[in-house]
Amino acid sequence: MKKLFNSKDTMPDDMIDGYVAAYPDIVQRGINPRVVRRTHLTTKQNNNNPDKVALLIGNGCGHEPIAMGFVGEGLLDANVVGDVFSAPSADLIAEGIEEVCGSAGAVLLISRHEGDVINGNAAALMAQDDGLDVRPLLMYDDISSAPKGQESERRGAAGTMFIYKILGAAAETGMGLTELVQLGEAVRAETRTLGAALAPGVSPLTGELMFTLPDNEIYIGMGVHGEPGVSRREIGPVRDLVHYMVTELLEDKAIEANMPAVVLVNGSGGTTMMELLTVYREVHTLLGSKGITDVSPMIGSFSTTQEMGGFSISLFTPDQSMLAFWQASHASPHFPTIFSPPEST
Repeated sequence: MKKLFNSKDTMPDDMIDGYVAAYPDIVQRGINPRVVRRTHLTTKQNNNNPDKVALLIGNGCGHEPIAMGFVGEGLLDANVVGDVFSAPSADLIAEGIEEVCGSAGAVLLISRHEGDVINGNAAALMAQDDGLDVRPLLMYDDISSAPKGQESERRGAAGTMFIYKILGAAAETGMGLTELVQLGEAVRAETRTLGAALAPGVSPLTGELMFTLPDNEIYIGMGVHGEPGVSRREIGPVRDLVHYMVTELLEDKAIEANMPAVVLVNGSGGTTMMELLTVYREVHTLLGSKGITDVSPMIGSFSTTQEMGGFSISLFTPDQSMLAFWQASHASPHFPTIFSPPEST
């Protein structure tokens, strides 16, 4: 498959150049050019609001708009950008922490993938040795990657975006570091995700397919880096596929009738909005039939794997404060507006 790039060696940096040129009022490069940070941000060098805890993450590129596209007010303060599908080094993440961590401290988000975990935890230790109050927060939500009861062994998937948004909004209110970590753990506990792959993406580095799949089959549980799925199904009506996936999610974590649930339908990169909205329709209808109240959904392609065809469904059951943070206003280039249900009259 044809790809648009100047050089394989410069893909991440060319992308960042374009991004900061497009949105200079919101984002800029840091001292290290692989750090993308908020243009207007409290730091140790600009300590106008020492009570603001910083929120950042390091991750490999190739999955945009996550996470670079979510830097901005009410979301991430910085994203440390690694190479394609490769976690940034511990040294690089530590530099990102140094740039945004003020006297209130910082939360370092870590999506549970081996390289991210190793380098993220090492970076947090390095920053702590330098006197910075940084706390790592491990994120995981993919029910296909480990069985019920072993949630901490699961991969991070699209449902981690609930943590980005809710902690970002809470940090803007002045919530303290310990409380933010506790809130993130609570959001994580209420989130479940399951994905389905229809067609492979192509690695920008090798030009090769990331996996193979017969034309009449769908992979259930495919990871964001092409990690093997857990089962296959024949292609059929999307209604049947959604019913299977939602049933699996609810068996892993039940949602009581009349409880609010936030639905995230995330496209893998090569799935059209027509398809994603059709998926959401089936999720919404099925939850409604169970008496579950579907509020403030998020639908689109946000955590992607190049042009991989497929989607994931995430279900999140918030309390009222979590829901208010989810619905709070923000300013970032690629995180969508979250709409609140109309007030009853």
